[in-house]
Amino acid sequence: MHGPTTSVLSWLLVLLCAASGAYCLGRVRRAGRGPAAAVASGEAVMGFGMAAMAAPLPVGPGLSWALVAVFGAAAVHALWLLRGGVHHAHHLVGSAAMLYMALAASAAGPGQGHGHAAAGVPLLTGALLCYFAGYVLLVGARLVPAGGGPAPVAGAAVPGAAVPGGAGELTRACRLAMGLGMFAMLLAG
Repeated sequence: MHGPTTSVLSWLLVLLCAASGAYCLGRVRRAGRGPAAAVASGEAVMGFGMAAMAAPLPVGPGLSWALVAVFGAAAVHALWLLRGGVHHAHHLVGSAAMLYMALAASAAGPGQGHGHAAAGVPLLTGALLCYFAGYVLLVGARLVPAGGGPAPVAGAAVPGAAVPGGAGELTRACRLAMGLGMFAMLLAG
């Protein structure tokens, strides 16, 4: 897929991921220290990293390998978070997926934009696509109010809709946006 429409969509994805990263960075500041801040910081790194990966610009090998290093470190951090519970597994899958795409982009060689990275292993790409499609459906379903009634007031407690880190609807919307972005990048890669 090439052309002006693809470029506009790529830049919209960059903007969406950067906005999600900025929101998560604000959550880090509000959370101070502790598990909520650790989760929010991981999501901020993912948002900004996804924005960098989605940019349809020619990238030299130095930046490609820098992204590999950043996402490798994010994957190690997510692995460390797993000691706090299995609910952190999504961060590990997301970091590993970004590492996988950064490695595929590095293999594409100089002059290639990250939005047009070389295809990776089809079976792994397909498994990641299935995972993120399911994740997007799950998170999207949690945004829909139960029973078809009016949406709950922001910050109000919704039974069964707790998000690790005590985040609300906007946080779930950011997670939905990043999941959709990940799905789009895997699909385009």
